[in-house]
Amino acid sequence: MAGFNLWRILQYVRVEMTLVLGTASSESALPGLLKKLTRIGCSKQSVGLVVPTGYAFNLDGTSLYMAICTMFVANANAYGIDMSIPEQLGLLLIMLLTSKGAATVSGGTFVVFASTVAATGYLPVEGVAILFGVYRLMSMATAFCNTLGNVVATFAIAKWCGEMDVDKVNRALADPKAFLAEPDDPQDDAPTDGQGAAAPLTTDTTTPASAEVAATAIPAAPAPTQK
Repeated sequence: MAGFNLWRILQYVRVEMTLVLGTASSESALPGLLKKLTRIGCSKQSVGLVVPTGYAFNLDGTSLYMAICTMFVANANAYGIDMSIPEQLGLLLIMLLTSKGAATVSGGTFVVFASTVAATGYLPVEGVAILFGVYRLMSMATAFCNTLGNVVATFAIAKWCGEMDVDKVNRALADPKAFLAEPDDPQDDAPTDGQGAAAPLTTDTTTPASAEVAATAIPAAPAPTQK
């Protein structure tokens, strides 16, 4: 949607995505993503808003995981539950709401899914135990999808809102390894204006009123007279 190659974006954040797969948690990649997304050309305003908000409300992998697990438990050979269309839509809406704000640490999605199944009563709670055996692998995929969704969302929102240096992003994605090998730009840590550009540093040449008062000579007190 933003006009960038998804494979190139993955190459740019490959270290963070590998960390997510190793820990099965998207929280471990948050500091690195905040730094890299700002360095590549997205403004600090867009990165600081989209990424933390997405970690709470843009959980694509969690939504997909809960939907797949629901259909698996319902159609498992041990149960064979035939859910009607209204029941499926109702459970879908409930899980869309419960997935928002789910903990992005390892195991958080499973806890949310188990509590939703127990609260709705559509599916047997015992069926959740079937999913626990492969949850480690599913947790890695869920965290990977959640993190990648937030990265793509940052690129899209930053470009749509004009908070992106498009030329710099294209240069970085053309050769991610060479761009990461370059030294950090001091402008990345400088304050930015509303368009993502570094705000010019101004020097105040006016003298504060307190300094003027301090610079004013105070007359010496007269010496005491001797009688």
